[in-house]
Amino acid sequence: MHTLNLPIFNQLLSDKGIAPVETFPEPPRLLFADTLPEIEDRAKIRFILGSQVSFEHAEQHKIENLIKKWRAKLSPELDGADEDGNFNLDSEYLDEAANDAPIIRMVNHLMDRSLDLSASDIHFEPEEKHLKIRCRVDGVMVDLETLPASVKAAVSSRVKLMARLDIGEKRLPQDGRIQYKMGSKNLDMRVSTLPGVHGESIVLRILDRSDVNVSLDQLGMPEDIIKPYNNVIKQPHGIILVTGPTGSGKTTSLYATLEKINTGKNKTITVEDPVEYQLEGITQIHVNSKIGLNFAAGLRSIVRQDPDIIMVGEIRDAETAEIAIESALTGHLVFSTLHTNDAAGAITRLQDMGIDTYLISSSVIAVMAQRLVRRICSHCIETVQISEEEAELLEINQQECPDIKRGKGCERCGNTGYKGRLGLYELLLISDDIRHVIGNGGDANAIRKQAVKEGLRTLRKDAMEKLYQGITTPEEIVRVTRAN
Repeated sequence: MHTLNLPIFNQLLSDKGIAPVETFPEPPRLLFADTLPEIEDRAKIRFILGSQVSFEHAEQHKIENLIKKWRAKLSPELDGADEDGNFNLDSEYLDEAANDAPIIRMVNHLMDRSLDLSASDIHFEPEEKHLKIRCRVDGVMVDLETLPASVKAAVSSRVKLMARLDIGEKRLPQDGRIQYKMGSKNLDMRVSTLPGVHGESIVLRILDRSDVNVSLDQLGMPEDIIKPYNNVIKQPHGIILVTGPTGSGKTTSLYATLEKINTGKNKTITVEDPVEYQLEGITQIHVNSKIGLNFAAGLRSIVRQDPDIIMVGEIRDAETAEIAIESALTGHLVFSTLHTNDAAGAITRLQDMGIDTYLISSSVIAVMAQRLVRRICSHCIETVQISEEEAELLEINQQECPDIKRGKGCERCGNTGYKGRLGLYELLLISDDIRHVIGNGGDANAIRKQAVKEGLRTLRKDAMEKLYQGITTPEEIVRVTRAN
């Protein structure tokens, strides 16, 4: 029969949602070295446990031994440190700790809290004296919990078990996947572990399958961008690139695009790292570098499968770029992504990879750059005057936009003033004049200058439109865009 000291019991009840009730047989026995609880306190304890509880006296040393055993069960005491302060726990012990009910409850609780906040990532960050858990909400890191250092090994082992990773391997990075169900939602979580000085850093990327159902018309593209974009994606061949940093919504835009043009009258094949969402009617290939299946190898095989439309997750090297361009020139419509600051920068990135300018100018038909900015919370929005400092940061006259919207902060937005995100877009259509600039070796500035002359609306201009409409704030615009 399990026993427990009341102060530790109360601590556990209030400790980040961890309740010991799951580990108790009926009925539990509570031991006290001093005075027994008052009748009201006993009633509360029985109510919490949902059963009859016996309250008994015991010797102090017996209680201390029981407390020590309980703490070891809840979160393994990391005894046996080596000279460098590292702990060597065998896999069997870690496996037992990771499958302990309080640890399972703790990890599930952290995941559920992150999902309630609509987080895109969960970070388990071990530090010397504690384990910090943070999550990324609307692109910004938010503190979630701080746990004692004693649970680091058990928590990391639990997450690794869920991802079917080797819990005994702590020296090398590992990648895995967790399928997690929350209510009616089926979520995929990409898991990445990285060994650190104070333990393994673990990051979970949350992929909500329902997000893939977003149509191209729901992405928030301005009217003067969605129309030409809808036209260019119906071209029979050429390369269309989507650029932006990690987490800017490039994959969502590409999936929405493929859904739009997947009419059943053409064959579409993708090569991705990894396949984030499964699309009906589309053949998707998962990159596996361990067996030599990289983007270039996958793309080389795809062109022998008689596709009409090809999507390459990312152009990372010259070999992939060359095959993509060759595919476009031989009658395929190719979609891919690049990490560049703006649309014009995609052209110079291909040039930096060693791709001949005549191949770029003859194959690339459009480049769309995008960012995500936080949207002002609709429940606490208010009108305020723009400050001189904000106007200076935006490089505008204070009289141009005297009043702006801002969120005061409320319970619904976690007192941040923001709730949700929306896209900023910049669409560069490769005209004959821009092809001429590219062919002459023009840099990103020359390409952008010509595009602006032809009507390009930059990311910053699109962001300013969102500011004038009262959708976002100056801080967000400065955070995600640059003046151009």
